[in-house]
Amino acid sequence: MPPFEDEGGGASGVQSVDRAATVLQILAREGRAGVSEIAAEMGIHKSTASRLLGALVSRELVQQDHDRGKYQLGFGILRLAAAIPGRLNLVQEAGPLLQDLATTVKETVNLAVLRSGYAVNVDQALGPSTLATQDWIGSLTPLHATASGKVLLAALSTEDRRRLLQGSRLPRFTSRTITSRARLEEELLEAAHAGHAVTREEYEIGLSSVAVPVHDHRGGVIASISVSGPAFRFSPEGDPSVLEALHRTGLAASQRMGYSAG
Repeated sequence: MPPFEDEGGGASGVQSVDRAATVLQILAREGRAGVSEIAAEMGIHKSTASRLLGALVSRELVQQDHDRGKYQLGFGILRLAAAIPGRLNLVQEAGPLLQDLATTVKETVNLAVLRSGYAVNVDQALGPSTLATQDWIGSLTPLHATASGKVLLAALSTEDRRRLLQGSRLPRFTSRTITSRARLEEELLEAAHAGHAVTREEYEIGLSSVAVPVHDHRGGVIASISVSGPAFRFSPEGDPSVLEALHRTGLAASQRMGYSAG
């Protein structure tokens, strides 16, 4: 396999790797492109673009349409992409981010996934202002009464939500719990639009929370990250800095799972 070369024909270097990555990004965006188009967009000579494409073709990362002479991403990309999800561990990747967020907002942060009709907390980080030391890891919490659960429900299609909740009532945990399907659907639409969901003492009196989604490499929602705290001092949407930090953490966790916001 030929090495990646720079314009002077030298050995592989950072510039050549950067250029090769740019070629892949162009093909991912355009679908197909010719040597001249790629060279023009990158501001390099056609001969340099041709060498880059030749190296990528030899590794099956790019393939050429011989009828039209244009290039497109090859099957080697699929093999690489298929290997990524299995190696990305949600808890491992998100863990440091949860702790940073908990330190920043000084409240409890949880990571939850959808399992068997519940939001299951799989990791937790405690902030310095946390009053209680309850361990939520492994806890099954109701989807309709928790911020994490609402985020996970909001990511489902209307039909998938109907199937998931079919035949089950929405149990009341406090006087603030939403038990109306119509009202819940309204909140889920708001959550999907805003990118976050909130609860105000709906699962436990004295506990409020706000949550955002975590996306995978395909854009699907695979988890939620929530911040919760005592209602007397924590208002889910009362402090813009908390909401901004939570959204940043959700995006960072998503990017670690292969998500691209673009």
